[in-house]
Amino acid sequence: MLFRKLGIATIITVYLLVLAGGIVRSTGSGMGCPDWPKCFGMLIPPTEASQLPPNYQQIYAAKLHGEVEFNVTKTWIEYVNRLLGALTGIIVFATFIASISYWKKDKTITILSFLGVILIGANGALGKYVVDSFLKPGVVTLHMMLAVLVIFVLLYAIARAWSEVIQTEVIDRKPFLNKIVILVLILSTSQVLLGTQVREAIDRVIANPFFGHNRETWIEQMGLPFYIHRSYSLLILGLHIYLIWQLKKNIQQQGVIYNFMQVLVLIVGIEILSGTVMAYFGVPAYIQPIHLTLAIVSLGIQFVILLLMNFKKIVVQLQ
Repeated sequence: MLFRKLGIATIITVYLLVLAGGIVRSTGSGMGCPDWPKCFGMLIPPTEASQLPPNYQQIYAAKLHGEVEFNVTKTWIEYVNRLLGALTGIIVFATFIASISYWKKDKTITILSFLGVILIGANGALGKYVVDSFLKPGVVTLHMMLAVLVIFVLLYAIARAWSEVIQTEVIDRKPFLNKIVILVLILSTSQVLLGTQVREAIDRVIANPFFGHNRETWIEQMGLPFYIHRSYSLLILGLHIYLIWQLKKNIQQQGVIYNFMQVLVLIVGIEILSGTVMAYFGVPAYIQPIHLTLAIVSLGIQFVILLLMNFKKIVVQLQ
């Protein structure tokens, strides 16, 4: 019981961390703290420039590539992101401790929970490298995808534990539907990766002195990655609608799987709407983290649906 509750809390916390990371990225706060794990050499960052050494600009000039003007908002956005990362690590570790009670019954739950601890620690270390590399684009993308892997590992461990108490629907044509869900999951993951390319294109536009301060021109400057990402979203939406239609036809009695599928289609629709807002309203900073978080949430729900459809296999292993 404790592990199942902690598991849900862990997933929520990881998603909040993804949202915080999106806010950091969209507000350009990634270098709000130029060092790691401290921030401007302090455990608690300053609230005004007068709290910094008089020569702080010289001290951090190399790390910040010359961008050494203290910005309290960006500093505290990055600092809160780090605090949330530390809290996530603590909760993931607590989930692993709780999973030890499953060692005799299902060792996989404990092993996966321990793997979650390793991966969240690795992502924290990668976060340090993100700062040290001055937000190197490929490293930032890897940082996000590793967070997705953490979510998948923990979701699988939690699903195995919840399979003791959840009854799922009887589904006809399960092999066919499994293939459709896997296809949707793969294509959606590739869409998220395309989204990271769009974000990197935005970063390049921002760095351009002619266009960086004019949001209305950003979309025009992004080129092919944006147009592929935009068109691809319609394919993703169509596949989700097709999947829920097939589930409706092949589920004998609507229950938890069908409900998850309805939520998924709703999230994908909102995600596309948020992307449309960004495309036509100058890429508002407050929409970007929402768009990213919805994309990662949709991947998690797809994975949960795949697990729920195959719960019988998990239950057999638990018995």
